[in-house]
Order: sequence, then C-alpha cells, then structure tokens
Amino acid sequence: MNNNKLFVASSPHVHSPFTTRRIMAYVIGALAPAGLAGVFFLGFRSLIVIIACILACVLSEYIWQKLMRQTSTVKDLSAVVTGLLLAYNLPPSIPIWMAVCGSVFAIIIVKQFYGGIGCNIVNPALAARAMMLISWPIAMTTWTISGVSGATPLFYMKDGIINSPEFPSVFNMFIGNMRGCIGETSALLIILGGVFLIYKGIISWRIPVIYIVTAAILGALFQHGGGFHPIYELLSGGLLLGAFFMATDYTTSPMQAQGQYIFAFGCGLLTALIRTWGGYPEGVSFSILIMNITVPLIDQYTKRRALGEVKEASRLNKLLRKLNRRKGKEAAK
Repeated sequence: MNNNKLFVASSPHVHSPFTTRRIMAYVIGALAPAGLAGVFFLGFRSLIVIIACILACVLSEYIWQKLMRQTSTVKDLSAVVTGLLLAYNLPPSIPIWMAVCGSVFAIIIVKQFYGGIGCNIVNPALAARAMMLISWPIAMTTWTISGVSGATPLFYMKDGIINSPEFPSVFNMFIGNMRGCIGETSALLIILGGVFLIYKGIISWRIPVIYIVTAAILGALFQHGGGFHPIYELLSGGLLLGAFFMATDYTTSPMQAQGQYIFAFGCGLLTALIRTWGGYPEGVSFSILIMNITVPLIDQYTKRRALGEVKEASRLNKLLRKLNRRKGKEAAK
C-alpha cells in the first residue's frame, strides 16, 4: 500500500534542509558556551536562573496549548531558546519568581497571544526583559558577584568615568570576567557562537555585522563614555548577544537583504542614541524591539516584484483600451 500523500499549499514553496527543531538545537548549542562562562564568572546562581527560565517557558507553552486544545509545540525547542535568551538577559541576582514571571510573559503574552511560533511581532525574550526592567528596575540593575555589589562597564560609561580602577580591562571584557547579565559577559564565546550559526547557514552575516559596526562607531562618534571608545562599545553590554542571537530572529527581522541592511542600521543607530542620551545605560533591547515593529513596513518597501507580472499586465491593459477606443470610433463613423 502506498502511503505517499500529495500536500497542496499556497506559495511561496521554499525548501530548506533545516527543521525548526534542528535550527533551535543549533542555536542552543551556539549559546551554551556563553552561558557556561556566565556561570563560571558570575557564580552558580546563574545556572539556577537559566534552569528556572527554561522550565517556566516550556511549562507555560505546554499548559497554554493544552488549555487551548492546540497541538503541543514544546518539542520544537523554541520555548527552550526563549527561556535561555531571557535568562542570558538577566542579572544572576534576580529573584527567581521574577524570572518565572518574565518567562510566562514571554511565552503567553508575547508569543501565544499572537498565534505561537512564527506569528509574534516582537522578540519574546526581549519583550519580557523590557517588561521586567520597567516593573522591577532595581532588581534588574543590581549586579552582585560573591556578595559584592558593583556597576557594569556601561554604567561607568554612562557617567563618563571609565578611568575608574573598577572598570574592567579590554581582556577581561573580551573573555567575560566582568559584571553584567548572565549571557552577555564573554564576547569571545558569543562571537564564536554567532560565527558557528553563520557557518551553518542558520543566520546571515548582514544583520549582526552591520548592527555591531554601526553601534560601535556611532556610539564612539557620539562621545559615549566621554571619548572615542569603539572597543568598549563593542564589548560592553548585550550588543554582541543581541546582534547575533536576537536581532536575527526569523519572525521579527526582514526577509530581503535590502531590508536587513535597513533593519540592522536602525538597530545600531537606536542603540547608540539610547546609550548616549537615553535614560538607560543599555540600548540593545529597546532598539531591537522598536525595529521589530517596523519590519512589516520595511518588508513592504523592499519586497521583490514578481518577474514581469505588473509591467506586462499594465501594457496589456493599455493595449486593450486602445483597441476599445478604436472600435468606438469606427462604430461612431
């Protein structure tokens, strides 16, 4: 008996060797080293926050889809990626209940309310981080290592005191030995993870490269930190994490190359503006969220036209009108 079935669906028909589960597995693998570095440099509590966010995201998606009588998509690992990215954007000292609330918000409010994977209009992890930053600003901006509180490099740059003895060296910023969110500290491992995804064809180089270069150069030109410091702009905060792993989200980024250039430049410009003159030291989350909202407009003006359809139809209509006019004149005579 032949079990082969013919499935009929609307265009476009795009073939890819990657399933959603496989893509998410690659992303998790690329993110894992940066998370391990966060646990190593920031303490074991970072691991607890990561596990709490992942479990809360997975359970939220499973329970919601059961209640709505929908097919469960937990096995595609997208909820795991959302939990991992949210945890990477949190300080290790965040109360666990807050991390759980952010995870539930990311999955149910930002993802499931809009129809699930592929339908959300903004990045769920970043939207949850923004909600948490507005709701619990003190907890979200408290940085503690081994019981000692201190400021992140971006806080020092915001105040223009990068010459402070507590400001980390370029080497420490590169390997991750500094205060910050769990997954954003090690620039080296984030870059390696991003390059791995580009090599595998999971993401394109366009958005991360243009975003990073734009934010670093413009931030330095705007005299963020009281001088020209493009290296500090590059290595501090969540710029690298956001550029490689969140701005490149398929659902919330433009489809065409031209649109990706515009999107990436807009993210870099907004990041530099917020870091320099905004009320928050960091600008990556809000810049990506703002540009996520503009993606439908960018896609509309950068989409490709079908080959010859519009022009040929226009010419045919003109020809038919001419023939009708001639017939009308001949009938009048």
